[in-house]
Amino acid sequence: MLGMAAFMDWRGGLRTAQGIFWFATGGIVGWPFASILIAPFLLEELGLAALSKQAWDTGSRLLDGTVRSLIVLGKALEVSVDTFFYKKVVTVPWNIVWYNVFSGPGKGPNIYGTEPWHFYVRNLLLNFNIWFVLAMSALPLLGMQYYFRRRATTMQTLLRSVVFTMPFYLWLAIFTFQPHKEERFMYPVYPALGLNAAIALHMILSYVGSTDPNEIIGRLPAKVKFALVSVFMIVFIDVGLLRTFGMVTAYSAPLRIYDALRQPGGARAGDTVCLGKEWYRFSTSFLLPDQVRAKFIKSAFDGLLPGEFSEANVGFGIFPGASLIPPGMNDENKEDIGKYKLQAGFWDYRDRCCVHFSPPMKSRTMSRAMAGSSSNIQELGQIDGSLIAWAKQFFDPPRLRETALQLAKHPRPLTYTLLIVAVVGWVTTTAIKRAKGAGLQRPITPDLEKPAATAIGKFKAPEREPGELDNHYPKYHADKARRIEERGPKCCKTAPEAFDGAIELLEELCDYLPQRYPSLYRKTAVGMDNLLTGETFNIVERPLAEDPMAMAARTVQDDLAIMFENPDGQYYLLAGAILLAGFWRLEDKFGMPLSEIHTSGDVPGFKQKLEKGMMNFFRRIRPDGPVLRNNYFIQVDENLAWSDSIGDEDREGIGWFTAEKNKAIEHHYFRSERQSLRRLPRSGGVVFTIRTYFHPITEIVEQPYVPGRLASAIRGWGDDVSKYKGRERYQDVLLEYLDEKHREQVANGLDVEKEDEVRSYPY
Repeated sequence: MLGMAAFMDWRGGLRTAQGIFWFATGGIVGWPFASILIAPFLLEELGLAALSKQAWDTGSRLLDGTVRSLIVLGKALEVSVDTFFYKKVVTVPWNIVWYNVFSGPGKGPNIYGTEPWHFYVRNLLLNFNIWFVLAMSALPLLGMQYYFRRRATTMQTLLRSVVFTMPFYLWLAIFTFQPHKEERFMYPVYPALGLNAAIALHMILSYVGSTDPNEIIGRLPAKVKFALVSVFMIVFIDVGLLRTFGMVTAYSAPLRIYDALRQPGGARAGDTVCLGKEWYRFSTSFLLPDQVRAKFIKSAFDGLLPGEFSEANVGFGIFPGASLIPPGMNDENKEDIGKYKLQAGFWDYRDRCCVHFSPPMKSRTMSRAMAGSSSNIQELGQIDGSLIAWAKQFFDPPRLRETALQLAKHPRPLTYTLLIVAVVGWVTTTAIKRAKGAGLQRPITPDLEKPAATAIGKFKAPEREPGELDNHYPKYHADKARRIEERGPKCCKTAPEAFDGAIELLEELCDYLPQRYPSLYRKTAVGMDNLLTGETFNIVERPLAEDPMAMAARTVQDDLAIMFENPDGQYYLLAGAILLAGFWRLEDKFGMPLSEIHTSGDVPGFKQKLEKGMMNFFRRIRPDGPVLRNNYFIQVDENLAWSDSIGDEDREGIGWFTAEKNKAIEHHYFRSERQSLRRLPRSGGVVFTIRTYFHPITEIVEQPYVPGRLASAIRGWGDDVSKYKGRERYQDVLLEYLDEKHREQVANGLDVEKEDEVRSYPY
């Protein structure tokens, strides 16, 4: 798990060496074959090296991880410990691999029993039920999502997801083709199974949660979908719990039978517990009472039985039992008669567990011990027994078939039951919603008739998505191109650890824009072409022609920034193209954590009211659900990119509060920013897009109700908001003008009472 997590987490740079180290820990200290799970991640590393032409960096990371593993684990721990106990230099992981893979005819794992190819399928279905089915479906669902729901994923995300899911498929395939099979061989891949199931469930829930009216699922009411998903989850969680209860209560007898030996009248010092055919189901002999021994009797089992550790304590050094080989041991699974207790006349029940004590114990004690060896759940407690008995009866295959036939003949009871469940779910949801109070829907632009509030204003994306273009695109593009040429790295910058996230954003834009605007963009093998400006974007070559954020900024009207979470839990601004911000500069904020970005800008009420909520809000942002918010300012000049009225762009200590005071109304502009936040699925960065709408005040006041609402909003600002937005620099001229325009609208028949009925975007 630690190894997979290291390879998956690219935040702050690649952790190849760390991933190799953890996989080596599992392979050397645990089971060597578990190291096979690293193969997909190493192939990904080699693929990245080939594409990015960074073979030296990749090779150094691989060498670093290998050296760590060999020195720290191979020499300092594994070989040293084994040499100490075995009294000779030995590499146990290699011995395990040699015997199981290279030992030759008559040896190896197959001589210990074989199972059919579907053994693991049946076993995993029994243990994991629907979650195993989901784990198996992860890769097909990824392909279907990519080909049928292109906007839900990109090629880069698809490839990373394939790497994440491959360890499970690789392990299952390898061990399915091995004739010798045991349930324990699946233990190392259980975390990968859980990951695959989670990925598959996430894709299914993303589809079920779709609100796209072009998809059938998007037309279903949200409450119906919620009810169906809830029933699905509850049913299969219950099935898993029943399986767990069944294992603990109905199959724990071999683990509990030794308890009877500790009861009064049970085993005594010098007694012997003899095990027959099912010897491997019982606990280690170390759990027997003191001075009670475990022995074997002859049964249908004719393979090699475990040997006893030597108890010699003189002349063989420390812990001699670990280095002295028990007599009769061999690597061909040949029976050793010397391991049986040969007083055969004492034994009964030879094909099951047989317990015998010498001298013979009382029959009632024998009966109690033998009763514990069966799977009789009546002896395991009334509640447990009832649960498991019900589960066995309910999930009995013939009974299930009979039930299915009855439902097919008489479907009404099931239909009515499902309808009742749906109605109850809808009523409950409605009652909870009403009890909490209906939430206020925030408008798409700032509510200009109410005083400004300190809150994290957000709402779900409307039909227009972040990155969409309008007829002002040529002007915005020209302004951005000029700014990139003039100011370059002062406005566009990517930290080395954020490079992958910036590339991921570029890839998404090159995938989305040609589909959304085929007359403006054309997708190519290396990126895309801008048919309007003649620009060609090659996002595959290394090094790139320019900073990836500058390249991304040329494709859309928005300013762009990417925040990444560091180990300290804070989000840092590590990539950005801030070209049309008007009053703040990327170079001032670059590398800052989210909280410092806001406090350095004197955002009103941030420390007191917003900081904790905003940090939690950032962690909840998802790839499939962009969140939008708006703000607005008053600017007293006509420059979109940088407000010259507040001072020179390279001067310190500037803001709206340094703007020229009481300029003529013709210089007043309404500046509104439509901001979106969305998580990049591969790198985990949060993309922050800023789309600026810039209109003269003299233009927007022609809209009904706007002059009065804007004047009311400005007057309603608190002192901190007023200072932040520089109200005292323009309020005299602006408010007088807005009041005059509002009186004109009222005089011309504007019905103030009907404002809510006619209010519309964007004012």
